[in-house]
Amino acid sequence: LSWLHDHLDTDASADAIVDALTRVGLEVEGVENPAAKLDGFRVARVLTAEPHPQADKLQLLSVDAGDGPMQVVCGAPNARAGLVGVFGLPGATVPANGMVLRVAAIRGVESNGMMCSTRELELGDEHDGIIELPADAPVGTAFADYAGLTDAVIDVSVTPNRPDCMGVRGIARDLAAFGLGTLKPLAAEPVTGEGAGPDVRTDDPAGCPAFYAQGVSGVRNGAAPEWMAKRLRAIGQKLISALVDITNYVSVDLGRPLHVYDRAKLSGALVARKARDGEQVLALNGRTYALTDAMTVIADDAAVHDIGGIMGGEESGVSDATTDVVIECAYFDPEGIARTGQKLQLASDARTRFERGVDPAFLDAGLAIATRLVLDACGGTATGVTRSGTPPLATRSYAYDVAKAETLGGLAIPADRQRAILESLGFAVGDDWHVTPPTWRPDIDGTADLVEEVIRIEGLDKVAPVPLPRTPGVARPTATPLQKLERRARRAAAARGLDEAVTWSFIPQAQAELVGGAAWTVANPISEELKVMRPSLLPGLLSAAARNLRQGADGVRLFELGRRYLADGERVTLGVVLAGDRTARGWRDGKATGFDAYDAKAEAVALLAAAGAPVDNLSVMGEAGAAFHPGRSGTLRLGPKAVLAAFGALHPGMAKAFDLPAGVAAVELYLDAIPARRGKDGFARSPYAPPALQPVRRDFAFVMPSAVTAETLIRAVKGADKAAIVRARVFDVFTGTGVEPGHKSVALEVILQPGEKSFTEADLKGIADKVVAAAAKQGAVLRG
Repeated sequence: LSWLHDHLDTDASADAIVDALTRVGLEVEGVENPAAKLDGFRVARVLTAEPHPQADKLQLLSVDAGDGPMQVVCGAPNARAGLVGVFGLPGATVPANGMVLRVAAIRGVESNGMMCSTRELELGDEHDGIIELPADAPVGTAFADYAGLTDAVIDVSVTPNRPDCMGVRGIARDLAAFGLGTLKPLAAEPVTGEGAGPDVRTDDPAGCPAFYAQGVSGVRNGAAPEWMAKRLRAIGQKLISALVDITNYVSVDLGRPLHVYDRAKLSGALVARKARDGEQVLALNGRTYALTDAMTVIADDAAVHDIGGIMGGEESGVSDATTDVVIECAYFDPEGIARTGQKLQLASDARTRFERGVDPAFLDAGLAIATRLVLDACGGTATGVTRSGTPPLATRSYAYDVAKAETLGGLAIPADRQRAILESLGFAVGDDWHVTPPTWRPDIDGTADLVEEVIRIEGLDKVAPVPLPRTPGVARPTATPLQKLERRARRAAAARGLDEAVTWSFIPQAQAELVGGAAWTVANPISEELKVMRPSLLPGLLSAAARNLRQGADGVRLFELGRRYLADGERVTLGVVLAGDRTARGWRDGKATGFDAYDAKAEAVALLAAAGAPVDNLSVMGEAGAAFHPGRSGTLRLGPKAVLAAFGALHPGMAKAFDLPAGVAAVELYLDAIPARRGKDGFARSPYAPPALQPVRRDFAFVMPSAVTAETLIRAVKGADKAAIVRARVFDVFTGTGVEPGHKSVALEVILQPGEKSFTEADLKGIADKVVAAAAKQGAVLRG
């Protein structure tokens, strides 16, 4: 909050500021009071220090934290009588490790609380001894109050279209425009240097249009000033050294990334240029990156020292021994920065700002502010400034109609108020209402954006909700036939007791290989585990099934309706996985039973029927694919080529890969392969018309070669008399005694449906003869 006050003159409370930020479109993710985690820690004086009677490396201290002497066991080497430090009372929680301090015996001696180090309070990395405060620090005072650690820290989520708010000053500007205070002028007087500036230039005007630099000689690179360190610690920045911390501070304070080079480590001029294929750079994060000729870098005569606008190099980085520096302040092309960052998979605070667009007019001011901070914190003598290239300062102007605020934004705002809002945000508004955005607002592109600026500052909460106009009458359905098909399939799956799952459309490369390989690889994946577009729904469903079984589920019945991504495009698919127990163990059946290929086939046929597929005309043909068990799987087809579904038991290799037990079955329904329904009502089947006469059932038992499938026999029997035979199904299969080897006995129930009149005995005998004759053509004879 105090940092914000450097730029904004306001008396508003933290709550009022948070409310204003939300109302102007800057989402507040959280507000943290750093004093809260230091509750229970006080300024204390060590009265006496004596050796611990049971340990050589421990001391027994008498500590006064404002309530009289307390006995404390301490192992810090710098603990001594008269030292003033920070004492944690019993009941306080140590920020670094979450330990709650209690009264406890240490080596047989009672200890009350703890004297604390810098690291334990998360105020730095120092842990060689306890904190030493000035001798006049007021004993008994809450340490947070004494150290000034009572500032609220506001975490703001900045959208990608607001690069101006990637700095504290930009946020202050929005709050001032909202009416929460006055924006203070920015002090950015140039630093008059001695002699010529650093030898820098840009040879890549597209990637780095402008490269400014100033040198400082005779610096002492120690710790950053305490006021700066306090602010950087509060926002989670790791403190490194004064020179590095200054660049981080300016980046957060003003949204202007900078970089500092150790001049003694450079050979010749610093040049912004395109990298050469094969060049490498060891970045400050300790990783080496291979560069391409599409990337902008900063290099000298010997090597590349900086991935331009993203991260500096290790070899030219500053250290405690640095005495002469070059401060770089450059402008980099946002698109080039984004492409390089994506290619290298390298994120940084500088990239975040440059790829959104920093202010191209803030080079001189940014360099001057950084140089002044270096001189104040590290001493030294500045050189002149070197300016190479020209920043893109071209402005855009838009004709603005004040009436748009009402017609487009929903608020009637007086023209004078709109002008005041735009000018307070830095826009230049002419008498003819031609509006020119400031250089720090690259996101403004047209009248609609200007309306948005006016409306958000006036208050989005003031825009009244107005329903869209509605056409009178009954709305016509807009769902496509495929959308209707998806809805039927989803309802049918749920009605059959399957639980719907929604899994990632991206899967690991290894899982894709298990189901035949992926056709599409994601260029910029969320992670390596989500690298390819799924060619099948089964990996996601199998992972979900395994997770549920590990959590104790006995049986898992999942389905998902989504897209597979194949070489020829997206395919609407319904996947089903059946895992675990099909039936629970019981006193009648004994052990629990798992799922098999027949369960999968039953689900496939039922769901295809609900989707409107002509299931009576389907054939089981061929293997289902790499995910399924060979010999215990198949495909359901219309004719030899139109595959509507794959079903079967899961391949043992798949079960092992997903850590699943035996007895897993799966289905994939290819909904886009189902023939479209015909007719104006969208149905291919005739309306239901129950027959007037009762059906007749006849049983036939045939002996047939084992190689002939039951489906083949059923098709032959049903085709024997299509007018009379409406259904045929297998009800028994037998092999063994009485049936010659290589054959099987298959019993069929055949349903005959009379039409206008009942069947006579002669009619039934004629139909039976046709059935026997049709079966004989398939090698089946009536069983004697």
